[in-house]
Amino acid sequence: MPDSASRPHKGQSLWGGRFEQKPAELMQAINVSIGFDRRLAAQDLQGSRAHAAMLAKQGVIASEDAEAIHRGLDRIEAEIADGTFPYREEFEDIHMNVEARLAELIGEAAGRLHTARSRNDQVAVDFRLWVRQACDDTVRRLTALQRALLAKAEPHAATLMPGFTHLQPAQPVTFGHHLMAYVEMFGRDAGRFQDCRARLNESPLGAAALAGSPFPIDRDATAAALGFERPTANSLDSVSDRDFALEALAAASIAAVHLSRLAEEIVLWVTPQFGFVRLSDAFTTGSSIMPQKRNPDAAELVRAKIGRIFGALTSLTLVMKGLPLAYSKDMQEDKQPVFDAFDALWLALAAMAGMVADLEPVRERMAQAAGGGFSTATDLADWLVRRLNLPFRQAHHITGRAVKRAEDLGVDLGDLPLKELQAIEPQITSDVFEVLWPEASVTSRQSYGGTAPDQVRAQIARWKEKLK
Repeated sequence: MPDSASRPHKGQSLWGGRFEQKPAELMQAINVSIGFDRRLAAQDLQGSRAHAAMLAKQGVIASEDAEAIHRGLDRIEAEIADGTFPYREEFEDIHMNVEARLAELIGEAAGRLHTARSRNDQVAVDFRLWVRQACDDTVRRLTALQRALLAKAEPHAATLMPGFTHLQPAQPVTFGHHLMAYVEMFGRDAGRFQDCRARLNESPLGAAALAGSPFPIDRDATAAALGFERPTANSLDSVSDRDFALEALAAASIAAVHLSRLAEEIVLWVTPQFGFVRLSDAFTTGSSIMPQKRNPDAAELVRAKIGRIFGALTSLTLVMKGLPLAYSKDMQEDKQPVFDAFDALWLALAAMAGMVADLEPVRERMAQAAGGGFSTATDLADWLVRRLNLPFRQAHHITGRAVKRAEDLGVDLGDLPLKELQAIEPQITSDVFEVLWPEASVTSRQSYGGTAPDQVRAQIARWKEKLK
């Protein structure tokens, strides 16, 4: 055990040799991060084990010291797991809390763990490990949501609903086709997190404070032990880079946009004015004063949580935008927004998967709305091109006049008498009515990726195979 002169006394920081007095209370308050960076405990232990093993193998520390360090880290891991680890603000962050506890458990050997390492590269590797795991976890959660969408889309591959542009009825589609649009979106989101993971998968451990280390360390060994593809190539960049966190937040923000769009549609769909879907009691709440209300609060809260994710990206971008190389204490503010953003994203993904599984379409209401707003007008124009060989612009003009006439008569396009259509274009025959109904419109959209039920089922099968 070290003598008392060489050990930090109670209230003295592990870095306190240069300082004669304790930090002011306000300095301690603004400096301490253990309240939030304790979430890096598992990663800190993982990095320390790899570092200690490498130091021993390279002959930098004795093997018996490395063994003692490993035993102490195992004890600390157990204490964290059972809730007895003594987190102390006087040691500022998770790294120094672990080191201080290690010194209490194994004595002098604990002081050898920090050889050839700085808190700068230590926190960089811990944070990369956390973000890497967060990317993997998010992909799994996105996949769960995609599976929920697939399960709901499959029985509704032919269920009619209106398709909208500008939130105005445009053309008939199917409910399954509409849900599959979100499967595509969330698939791209998963790809962004996978790309982010691939780019961040380099180990900064061994960059030390900013310039590297004079000890004969093996950075390839620690990178491999921690599951990284390679060590980072520049020690200055290693400790000052937070691109990986920014990229993860950017991917989270785009995923959040998609979640918010789907949440907004659910909010619209459950209104009496739309009446397209129903949500059960599981994902709705009531009113304290209006007993008839069923509010889509889960969807609204998903929509609202998105702001926290956008805010996290903005926050970290502003922290990083003016920092000279290499590390600055500003970067301590990197973790809270990332933790908060992923907590919000994961909750929103879970809630959305639950809502998708819970919601039930009101088929008759959606089918009725699918034919509204003269939604088969494009089908009439296409028929004029195919059957009468008219230029599309001429067909578009004729169709516009037909829509105006139907509107004047207060009927749907499919109910417009043949003589009225022939008054606009004499070549029109009764065959035209075969394409003026939503079912025919949907069935005709057989192009790859179209809304025809057979195409929808093909895309569902493709995604089910892809997500195996």
